[in-house]
Amino acid sequence: MRVISYGGGVQSTALLVLAARREIDFRTFLFANVGDDSEHPATLAYIREVAIPFAARAGLEIHELQRHRRDGATETLMQRLNRPDTRSIPIPVRMANGAPGRRNCTADFKIKVIGRWLRQHGASAQHPAEVGIGISLDEIHRANRRRKEAYEEIEYPLLDLGLRRDDCERIITSAGLLVPPKSACFFCPFRTVSAWRHQRRHEPELFARSVRLEETINRCRAALGRDAVYLTRYGIPLPVAIPEEAEPTAIEAEDDEGTCDSGWCMT
Repeated sequence: MRVISYGGGVQSTALLVLAARREIDFRTFLFANVGDDSEHPATLAYIREVAIPFAARAGLEIHELQRHRRDGATETLMQRLNRPDTRSIPIPVRMANGAPGRRNCTADFKIKVIGRWLRQHGASAQHPAEVGIGISLDEIHRANRRRKEAYEEIEYPLLDLGLRRDDCERIITSAGLLVPPKSACFFCPFRTVSAWRHQRRHEPELFARSVRLEETINRCRAALGRDAVYLTRYGIPLPVAIPEEAEPTAIEAEDDEGTCDSGWCMT
């Protein structure tokens, strides 16, 4: 069994094109959707309106997967964050000093969801699935950051081919496709400052939902007697950290807040 962990971003879409060209030997792509209320709407639109039809024309399969609780009900990341009994925060919120907290969003809503599908379709320790991850050469530091599970073998086809992100963009456009937007939850604390500014200026509804989420998290933390946390590294509420009329500053040129290092998100 050979599959690609498909995130709907530049790198994994380049893998989709390479598979369509038969330049890599993968026919199945697995998109673990953390929730229509959590994934960025532009990513969902790209996957459903561009990637899935392209894959179908090329004889490839994209499976959209969701997390299921033990009772069989689906669960989104936003639902988890808004549960009144939640005592731990699954996303890497920023502490008062700007450092990201621990997270399990990638494990619970990406890795385990794909792992469940693999096991249901025959992957085991005796017959592990080969799982391709879309990490390009310029992000090689993101590779091999996670211990593999017994039922899988991790591969990095873009690294094997020596391809960088700009190569991926050329591959996508050469297939007549638009380059997809960066894939991530719209409220991810790993979003860059410039991405937050763009959201406030051009996606005010998403920004308002991000603000409400930060407020909800902190109400729950206050009830537990815990310090406030934030969605940016500034240690202040989101609408204060990203003022409405702020002009771009030098910080945007140095705008590297970090990424999900395992490669299962933002690819």
